[in-house]
Amino acid sequence: MYPSFSPNNIHTQFLFLTGKGGVGKTSTACATAVALADSGKKVLLISTDPASNLQDVFGIELTSSPKAVPTVKNLFASNIDPESSAKAYRESVVGPYRDKFLESVIATMEEQLSGACTVEIAAFDEFTSFLTNSEIVKQYDHIIFDTAPTGHTLRLLQLPTAWNGFLEESTHGASCLGPLSGLADKKDLYSSAVSVLSNPTETTLILVTRPDVSALLEADRASKELKEIGIKNQMLIVNGLLQNHNEEDKISSAFYNRQKDALKQMPENLKEAIAYSLPYVSYSLTGVENLRSLFKPYEVPTTELNIENQSNNLPGLQAIINDFSANKTKLIFTMGKGGVGKTTIASAIAVGLVEKGHRVHLTTTDPAAHLDYQFQSNKLNQNLTISSINPKVEVEKYKAEVIAKSSKDLDEAGLAYLKEDLESPCTEEIAVFQAFAEVVARTENEIVVIDTAPTGHTLLLLDASESYSKEIARSTGGEVPDNAKRLLPQIRNPKETAIVIVTLAEATPVLEASRLQDDLRRAKINPKWWVINQSLSATNTNDPILKSKAMVEKEWINEANEKLAEKCALIPWLHEEMVGYEKLKSFVR
Repeated sequence: MYPSFSPNNIHTQFLFLTGKGGVGKTSTACATAVALADSGKKVLLISTDPASNLQDVFGIELTSSPKAVPTVKNLFASNIDPESSAKAYRESVVGPYRDKFLESVIATMEEQLSGACTVEIAAFDEFTSFLTNSEIVKQYDHIIFDTAPTGHTLRLLQLPTAWNGFLEESTHGASCLGPLSGLADKKDLYSSAVSVLSNPTETTLILVTRPDVSALLEADRASKELKEIGIKNQMLIVNGLLQNHNEEDKISSAFYNRQKDALKQMPENLKEAIAYSLPYVSYSLTGVENLRSLFKPYEVPTTELNIENQSNNLPGLQAIINDFSANKTKLIFTMGKGGVGKTTIASAIAVGLVEKGHRVHLTTTDPAAHLDYQFQSNKLNQNLTISSINPKVEVEKYKAEVIAKSSKDLDEAGLAYLKEDLESPCTEEIAVFQAFAEVVARTENEIVVIDTAPTGHTLLLLDASESYSKEIARSTGGEVPDNAKRLLPQIRNPKETAIVIVTLAEATPVLEASRLQDDLRRAKINPKWWVINQSLSATNTNDPILKSKAMVEKEWINEANEKLAEKCALIPWLHEEMVGYEKLKSFVR
């Protein structure tokens, strides 16, 4: 369908890879770097991804300074830790005020600077030096960045108001960035970096995706955002494409057909990009020889053809439902990154509890989730009610409220900044939080299952607003609605509320789920269950590639079960979608 990707397709000095977690950005970046270095080019590979396993891939310790990879001539690597960068950035902003403000105010300032956007700004600050330092640039034929900045972050940095201290005085809500005063002396440097990014003779943006709908939608969103600010030299790599399938194996056929159907739904914008593919491989993409194999025709090693299926002793979904039923849990959240199957798991938990005789209300805040589709408009059990919260509607309503409150005090430039700042991911979480607080408030006699919840960072922002609104009137225009105030302690109460983290048995989804759990624990919320969804190791597939891939899953299943989760359940990869009440009922069994 697509020609195989080759490093010969690269014609610019700078390469930026972007895509949703788990699509294979790091392995694609590493394999490309190795291939270019093998061809005689001097290459620098830089990761700014907090989930990056660059050190594991090459088997060496890395820092923010370039280091030669001993097993690959001409290849140098650097691993920028964005969390450490963000910590240093936070201290540079907050430090000067520690002796001037109350401890409670300092705590709130630090939380303002704990969001995803701050981490990204700090990472961008680090790799700007690689883009604009002529001494570094002239040393290398190619500089490859594993993870590109989002369009939202780059637009913020291009707004003049971002540099005039506006945020120090801002009293609106939702900002993930906090004060930008710490970057005021770098305006020209950032401007130069954005110029390099948008120059098609210098930079190629590689959109990495999997052949599944959610990954394609994320790649499309990133593509559009970055085109808006002039980064138009884009290339698409469809990673993990199953080349052949075993027609006698139900799992293999379904896997192949589901990929094919997803690609038929590719957004029109992505169809305009030059597209290549990389094969679905059974081996782990660590070690230089495995990386070199990625761009060669793939054959399953003969040692993998006779692998025996191994059973797992982890419980299934029924154990979770029995737990919630026995403990009279009133509020259940499913959380996790896009594409891990949160909506299906939330729907199945709701159906399982209804089948146990409970009254259940199921709602979603996930814009990609369609509960009407999930239930196929089937006649529902009378004990199940369903609603859907539209994030776009809630965000527009919230933004209108904030702008109305703040606009009288702002000039045109300040208003432009405010509008862009309200594009922050936290804006949606806060707006949606208020909306589902209303749903929870009116369903005291039912179990409420909510598909997608706010992060610990957003909850802490709301908590900060509740506690310190007189000193820093942020988060919801200075006012936290009463039902939201009641919901915060309810979410923290393990006798009433349970968080279910949904993930996949792969490196990036597990690492991201672990960070999500850490984030929630900062907000004094401890997830009760992890669900490892769509596991090939829990199927009886006889397809050699899929069986071999199932073996690779074991490491991440053990990591989640033994080190990360309080309780862990395993759900097999299913050869059909679980849509309709009856199928969800059988799924639970």
